[in-house]
Amino acid sequence: MATKKKPFPQNKRSGAEEKPKSTADYYKLKTQAVEDLVSANAENSPPVSQKELRKYHAQKKLTMADWVKAVLLKIWFAGIVCYFILWGLGPYLLNQWDMLLVVGVALGVVTDLITNNVFRFIAKPAGANDRFMMFPQKAFWTLPLNLIYALVLLVLVVMTYNGINTLFAGPEGKTVLGVEPILFGVFTMGWDMLFIGCRHMAKNMVGDAKKSVGNERK
Repeated sequence: MATKKKPFPQNKRSGAEEKPKSTADYYKLKTQAVEDLVSANAENSPPVSQKELRKYHAQKKLTMADWVKAVLLKIWFAGIVCYFILWGLGPYLLNQWDMLLVVGVALGVVTDLITNNVFRFIAKPAGANDRFMMFPQKAFWTLPLNLIYALVLLVLVVMTYNGINTLFAGPEGKTVLGVEPILFGVFTMGWDMLFIGCRHMAKNMVGDAKKSVGNERK
C-alpha cells in the first residue's frame, strides 16, 4: 500500500503562514542603484585608494619597483644610441668633436621623444614617473633643453671614460676600458640620475624655505 508523501512544512512567523512570492518579486530591480551606476563618473564617485584598486587587478608573480624600471629604460635607450650612432657612424665620422655633437643630439632627441614618453605611458597613476625626468613637462620647448642636457651628460661620460683609463692605464698607456653600449648606458644613466636627484633636493630645500618664511610671517 503506497504511503502519501506529506508536504514540506511551511515556515510560520507569529502563527501566520508566509505568503508565497510571485515571480515578479524575484526580479525587482533597485532602480536608484542602477541609476547611480549608469551616471557614475570621476566627479561624483567617491575616491578609492590605489591599495584598494590593486585588490581587483590580477596579481603578477614578479613586480618591479618604479626606480628599477627607470634605471633599466635609461640604460637601454642610451645603449641603443651608442650602438647605432657611436658604433654605426664611427667609420664615417672621424672627427671626434663632430661625433660627440651627433651623439649628443641623438641622445637628446631620443630622451625627449621616446624615453620620456615611455615613462609617461607606463606611469600608474599618471605623473608618477615625472620624478625620473629632468624636464617632465610635455611641451615643445623641452626638446632644445634636452639637447643641451644630453650634450652635458655626454661630456661627463667621456670624462668618466678618460678618468678610468688614466687611472688604470697599463705600463704602456693602453686603453683598459673601451666604449660599448652597456657601460655607456650605465654611465649616462648614473650622471642623469645624479642631476635629477640634485634637482629634487634643491626643490625640496626651496619649498622648505618658503614654508618657514610663511610660518614666520604668521
